[in-house]
Amino acid sequence: MEILTLKDELRAYLPELETELHQILSWWMNFATDPNGGFIGRVDHDQNIYPEAVKGAVLHARILWSFSAGYNSFRNSEYLEHAHLAYNYIHDHFIDTDFGGVYWTVDALGKPLSTRKQVYAIAFVIYALAEYSRAAESEEAVKLAISLYGDLQEHSFDEQRTGYFEAFHRDWSEIADQRLSDKDANEKKTMNTHLHVLEAYTNLYRVWKDEGLKRQILTLLNNFSQYIIKKDTFHLNLFMDEDWSVKSSAISFGHDIEASWLLLEAAEVLEDAHVIDKVKDLAVKMAGASLEGLDIDGGMLYELDLEEEHVVKEKHWWVQAEAMVGFFNAWQISGDDRFMRASLGVWDYVKGFIIDPVHGEWIWGRDEQGQVMKNEDKAGLWKCPYHNSRACIELVHRLQQLKA
Repeated sequence: MEILTLKDELRAYLPELETELHQILSWWMNFATDPNGGFIGRVDHDQNIYPEAVKGAVLHARILWSFSAGYNSFRNSEYLEHAHLAYNYIHDHFIDTDFGGVYWTVDALGKPLSTRKQVYAIAFVIYALAEYSRAAESEEAVKLAISLYGDLQEHSFDEQRTGYFEAFHRDWSEIADQRLSDKDANEKKTMNTHLHVLEAYTNLYRVWKDEGLKRQILTLLNNFSQYIIKKDTFHLNLFMDEDWSVKSSAISFGHDIEASWLLLEAAEVLEDAHVIDKVKDLAVKMAGASLEGLDIDGGMLYELDLEEEHVVKEKHWWVQAEAMVGFFNAWQISGDDRFMRASLGVWDYVKGFIIDPVHGEWIWGRDEQGQVMKNEDKAGLWKCPYHNSRACIELVHRLQQLKA
């Protein structure tokens, strides 16, 4: 029996990830494009397509990012064509030209459905527009991203205590129910939205070197170190009120490991050595805390409810994708092979239990008994190519640098 060394496994990691990226994006081109414009709002686990399904801003923004990033990495003309499809649909149907921001959902014909302003969704559109602007060399996309950034600074940014409020009515007036989804707490500030505003601003800074934007990125990094990262365990606080008082006790392993590398990415874009060193230290500690979420089969568990002392043992697709990158990142910083073994172990789990061997793409996940979660979608308001395509792209870049 052949025993593979860590170097052997790393050598195999790169071509496997390249192949998987192309398979993921091929699935979205083959099954999710809508002949009426944009992308289908829902494809279920059994590959049934729902052409009348509601379409979400988050889904379309994540598709735009994935195809734009795929093109920026591999110069595949089909990826750019599909990025154009997503961009045009967002531009024509999701942008609120009267009040600014983006609509949360539109119907199958592209007419506004939920017009609430969810900061999380606007952040993803900024993130995607910045990526698309590089792929398409589009000044229009940059200007649109800057305009949305201005909307967030004007309406969502908390001038007194910093941070961003969660949601508003269409006209940016106060809304009672600010929740991103039914499973979230109704609080004014959340880790999840701040993480993706940071991610969006980081990508925007790559194409728009604005000093005000730089200050906001630094402020967000400070928000994480001061309020969001638990100082004793290095897990994340998930929900907070306007004064940053913590309102939850649950631990999200996927967000812990995702934040560990996204925070460092933000620091590196700013090219500030002091900030980079500080965030590197945090990233390794957060990744170390995230190791608590690994199961014996190599997959990463979903959540730990500290109040109930209950571990949610579901294994969702996006958690695995973020773990692959986050542990690799921690290994690059620290040289601790535990992290590389964790990244490779999660990938082995993905290959065995998350990738759909028949139709392609990744299933939503496995339940606590290890059974496929067939009631969840392949494509939908929350199921998209962003986490898994990004993991492949990010790791391919890092592995290529190591190879060189």
